[in-house]
Amino acid sequence: MIKILVVLGVVLFAAVVVLAMRKPDTFSVRRTASIEAPPERIAAHIADFKRWIDWSPFEKLDPAMRRAFSGPAAGKGSVYAWEGRGKVGAGRMEIAEASPSRITILLDFEKPIEGRSIAAFTLEPRGDATEVTWSMDGPNPFVAKVMQVFVDTEAMLGRDFEAGLADLKAAAEG
Repeated sequence: MIKILVVLGVVLFAAVVVLAMRKPDTFSVRRTASIEAPPERIAAHIADFKRWIDWSPFEKLDPAMRRAFSGPAAGKGSVYAWEGRGKVGAGRMEIAEASPSRITILLDFEKPIEGRSIAAFTLEPRGDATEVTWSMDGPNPFVAKVMQVFVDTEAMLGRDFEAGLADLKAAAEG
């Protein structure tokens, strides 16, 4: 009986490793929303990290997290570092590019998993509205690939982006 359990454990472990190895080396998540506001008004909510508390879904995960801001108050070079519990973890964001049509952010995650990603917000005028696309791209380390065997991280993160875009819409239109 013990031999059977050991063999089953080894087979299950091997199957997870093989499935994880078949996952892509990079990840990409994108969600888009239409916001009835000019790009400049929307960009002001994104390019100022202190305003993220009004719309970012990640701010709601741990209201007690420690936040530190440095660099310019908003725009290129603005930095936001955080440390919290649970899913919030710890990390740092820096705005690498800021214009009314695009804001690019370098994300460095320290906890729970180390990693570097690039987030971008593109803002395209469409009549009286602006189409806002929130994207995140980065490397997909092996630990993340193993997680993806069990959890659809694109859908999970995509739901967070959708919630954030809905709150950004409320903040920019209000």
